[in-house]
Amino acid sequence: MSKAFTKETDASDEDELVLPALPAGGKNYITPAGYARLRDELLDLIDNERPKVVEAVHWAASNGDRSENGDYLYGKKRLREIDRRIRFLTKRLEIAEVVDPSLHAGSNQVFFGSTVTYIDDEGIGRTITIMGIDEADSRESQVSWISPVARALLKAHVGDEVLLPTPGGVRSLEVVAVQYPQRAAHAD
Repeated sequence: MSKAFTKETDASDEDELVLPALPAGGKNYITPAGYARLRDELLDLIDNERPKVVEAVHWAASNGDRSENGDYLYGKKRLREIDRRIRFLTKRLEIAEVVDPSLHAGSNQVFFGSTVTYIDDEGIGRTITIMGIDEADSRESQVSWISPVARALLKAHVGDEVLLPTPGGVRSLEVVAVQYPQRAAHAD
């Protein structure tokens, strides 16, 4: 069959958006900074990125034969990617519940947004920050609040030992330190 009779888009491009799972009845917790980053990305896509791509696609379409026009085909693909990301961000921001971790500043108990230092049963220390699922970045030692290690640590106090089930067996973690960001000073 010739290319002229094939569908322009891949079926995978049209698949409905699959959001990372939240626990049943759970909320989509996010820090104020994480919410601001997602909102800024959404606004940038809507106000800057998408209009530029639409303009490029319009220009490429005016050049004639679209079936072999790389600029047109790439532009349409990029436009689908942008629209998919816009839908994703919109849905996530609609269900987001902003939680300010600085409200717990000075506490020695582990809550959402805390930076926790713990020592495992092999004597290895680690420091992680418990974040929302849409903002956690493992390269920055951030874990989602629904991750097994975060769920094991939540509500523990400094000095507590918690058990972490892993595929290799149950591990023991001792909470050594808990820190929260300081409240931002607001200029009134």
